[in-house]
Amino acid sequence: MNPLAAELNAMLTEYNPHVLEMLSGLGKNMYFPKGILTQSAEAKEKAHKFNATIGIATENGGPMFLGCIQDRLSAFDPKDIYPYAPPAGKPELRSLWREKQLRENPSQAGKHFSNPIVTNALTHGLSIVADLFVDKGDHLVLPDMLWGNYNLTFGVCSGAEIKKHETFNEAGGYNVEAFRRTLRKSAEEKKKVIVLLNFPNNPSGYTPTVAEGDAIVEAIRETAESGCNVVAVTDDAYFGLFYEDTLKESLFGKLANLHPRILAIKLDGATKEEFVWGFRTGFITFADGNSHENSPVMTALEKKTMGIIRARISNCPHPSQTFVIEALRSPDFLRQKEEKLHTMKGRALKTKEVLNSGNYLKAWDYYPFNSGYFMCLRLKTVDAEKLRIHLLDRYGVGTISTTKTDLRIAFSCIAESDIQELFDIIYRGVQDIS
Repeated sequence: MNPLAAELNAMLTEYNPHVLEMLSGLGKNMYFPKGILTQSAEAKEKAHKFNATIGIATENGGPMFLGCIQDRLSAFDPKDIYPYAPPAGKPELRSLWREKQLRENPSQAGKHFSNPIVTNALTHGLSIVADLFVDKGDHLVLPDMLWGNYNLTFGVCSGAEIKKHETFNEAGGYNVEAFRRTLRKSAEEKKKVIVLLNFPNNPSGYTPTVAEGDAIVEAIRETAESGCNVVAVTDDAYFGLFYEDTLKESLFGKLANLHPRILAIKLDGATKEEFVWGFRTGFITFADGNSHENSPVMTALEKKTMGIIRARISNCPHPSQTFVIEALRSPDFLRQKEEKLHTMKGRALKTKEVLNSGNYLKAWDYYPFNSGYFMCLRLKTVDAEKLRIHLLDRYGVGTISTTKTDLRIAFSCIAESDIQELFDIIYRGVQDIS
């Protein structure tokens, strides 16, 4: 083992050994090298005459660039576009995002957590979690309505055993009891369990109520008290898109500092929150179980995260980080976000109004939804994949089949005025096949 990795592991052993136990074999061996990047950072501070360290080209006291590119980006200083960004992300962006988290998540107030580290969007954050905390055979607890990419990231790439529980109970709420049973069973078999909480959920579009959220947190706490380490990951990709009576913040705040055997990890990003999907800018934030500031644990996790970023992708794109900083600093940011939220809420409520008309009862019912981008139909008479293909071929309408019975609809990309027609066409497609 590299001495730098051993040093980080020793920090964890001293300040919270349970976190060291949670790390995968790769995670235990990971470190951030004192190599080119470290030496370049030192040179940036002290090399006042010549700086011949990092591998970029310079010209006229700044980064070299092509005019045909800069002409389109002339509003931005070349130094904020072309050089490599720091391995953990631009410090200003990390600070601004931390402030945003605190502003939007009251339960994080007074909690001790790391500074957000910039990732190449949220999927990259999931990959970091898999690399640092998942060994082959580890259990990952998920609802049965899940984003399919989890299977690739955690199952195929890392060898996790995915343990599913029913998403909804008969009353139409989140099935906390099924979650608790699945978590308890995994804890009886393993000394560590990874829990992934994705709210608003993809594909169902459901966010738990406050009471359901508290019950989920309590189930995780009970598991930790039983002697099982829990890596509790909140996938907050669609954070903020809450339309009805739901939680209005991430469960990360309630999980932070909850128990020494719980490591809370928040994954979020500008990608969907700020409607900049192609920017690929996300964040990973850690909070261990200590109720007092535990900077050595946060330092060790940050260094290991920087190491895996360095190993896998070197660093994250610089221009998109600059663009997000500009947005967060804009006096129009909150007003414009509220306008987009209003539009999205209108589409969601119109979808529910259309579905509640009673016109489609023979063809389907639908799963509860109250947030996010999506909702799912539960088809009664036809196969979802056959219907999906038929809708494409005959009507030019695209949908996603997630199981034999379930058809996912992204109301996020359908104008409110077109929602009635969309479901009428889907109903016609069901009649065609029937």
